[in-house]
Amino acid sequence: MQRRELLKSLSAGAGALATGLAAPAAEAADRGKLKQLGKPQAFDYSWLKGQARQMASVAYLAPPSDLPKTLQGLDFDRYQNIRYRADRGLWAKDDLSFQVRFFHMGLFFKDPVRMFEIVNGQAQEIAYDSTLFDFGKSGVKANQLPNDLGFAGFRVLFHTDLERDVGAWLGASYFRAVGGDWQYGMSARGLAIDTGAPTPEEFPRFTSYWLERPAAGSNKLVIYALMDSPSVSGAYRFEISPGASHVMEIDAALYPRRKIDRLGIAPGTSMYQTGENDRRMAYDYRPEIHDSDGLQMWTGAGEWIWWPLVNPVGLRFNSFSDNNPRGFGLMQRDHNFDHYQDDGAYYDLRPSLWVEPKGDWGKGSVQLVEIPTQDETFDNMVAFWNPEKKPMPGEELLFAYRLHWGRKPPAAPRLATVQATRTGLGGAAGVKRSYFSWRFVVDFAGGDLGLLGRDTKVEAVITASRGTIELTSARPLKEINGYRAIFDLKPPDDSTDPIDLRMFLKSVGQPLSETWIYQYNPPAPADRHLNRI
Repeated sequence: MQRRELLKSLSAGAGALATGLAAPAAEAADRGKLKQLGKPQAFDYSWLKGQARQMASVAYLAPPSDLPKTLQGLDFDRYQNIRYRADRGLWAKDDLSFQVRFFHMGLFFKDPVRMFEIVNGQAQEIAYDSTLFDFGKSGVKANQLPNDLGFAGFRVLFHTDLERDVGAWLGASYFRAVGGDWQYGMSARGLAIDTGAPTPEEFPRFTSYWLERPAAGSNKLVIYALMDSPSVSGAYRFEISPGASHVMEIDAALYPRRKIDRLGIAPGTSMYQTGENDRRMAYDYRPEIHDSDGLQMWTGAGEWIWWPLVNPVGLRFNSFSDNNPRGFGLMQRDHNFDHYQDDGAYYDLRPSLWVEPKGDWGKGSVQLVEIPTQDETFDNMVAFWNPEKKPMPGEELLFAYRLHWGRKPPAAPRLATVQATRTGLGGAAGVKRSYFSWRFVVDFAGGDLGLLGRDTKVEAVITASRGTIELTSARPLKEINGYRAIFDLKPPDDSTDPIDLRMFLKSVGQPLSETWIYQYNPPAPADRHLNRI
């Protein structure tokens, strides 16, 4: 789908890398290798961290934002007509498991990114060359482009299919990957700063990338990146392993320039317009439209939590305190095509993104920002880890984690999990309603539910921060070999303030399911109709 074939980057800008490489471009070798700048220099991750630390010690320098005139004003279709020549890809002639192709600047991507290749511990910059691209019907005149223009980003291809990429890094610090279904969906970011805060959000930017030439036969690719922004600089190492679950091993070293009130580690960015539990923007013929349908968390204490996403009326921010989280992520649990009826975007094939922390992350919180959207072109869901201790200038912050892109996370609860959440007007059928209430219907499957006998008593344990819980039940649902829990919530007053709900299934004092949590915003009194929404 067009929307996130390109990442709409609102870059905050970045400083230039101080490597001193300024030699003219060398001519390409007969084998078709790319032109390179300067002489090879020794490179490793320690050196890159040193560069980031040094950058943080001086004032931030924003990049120039003067695109050549021939690139200015490109619309989406014209930009899409700029195509990288497949036969000029990095390592295209080398019989390796990976190839890399570059994105051209233009449209949303106005800040140049530098590219380096690492061979045997030596790094050398890859020169921009307009002959690498076919400009087609874009209207861009190659002879008007400077030799030092730079690139916008890159995409990675795996030897199993050299027509479709398995990962892409494009715009600010955005990147994403496909799983076994070969479908892009949500995106990840290197870092989030002040997301959902009263102050403007800052978008750190990867300013340079180092692509390490893989060994022959290796199915792993190592990528390094240098980050910069007004508030922080950083060094990143990615080790990617494509597969049915695409795994990225990530090491991040951050060096703040200032105190950061809301630092977002391992942020995921997704889209939710409408779904089973939230029909507010259901004006489309498609029953559901979303890249992700819930936030899943596995706490340091071992509790599994499921938070269904909604498209809120106003911005919603929620924080879930934890100590050394075991995992979290924005998930797409529903993979039934019939629930979407979309044969273009294929939301049923969108991958989930699970964050697996490595090492001691300490105290902090998983934070979720839900932003209103009227259509599917806007990524309006963001989830990340926020350390309890505020980052301060002069510090070094080290974080390591794995990202898993695919249908299912690598870890799952042994308990039953939420299959669907549905909501609607409360009350009993055939009985005239005398007051407003809202119904919640939550389906659970898996765990031991399929083993329960007919006479087993299953209870839905429900709590609410305000209001009255009514008409509760938990009964078998043979269609999913699980159970359906139902209850009504009667708001206590005319307030539209949110009401927090929490529920799980139990039998004989033992939990049978993960914990379902939900935040319900009652409508204004004038909108509390008794016979329609």
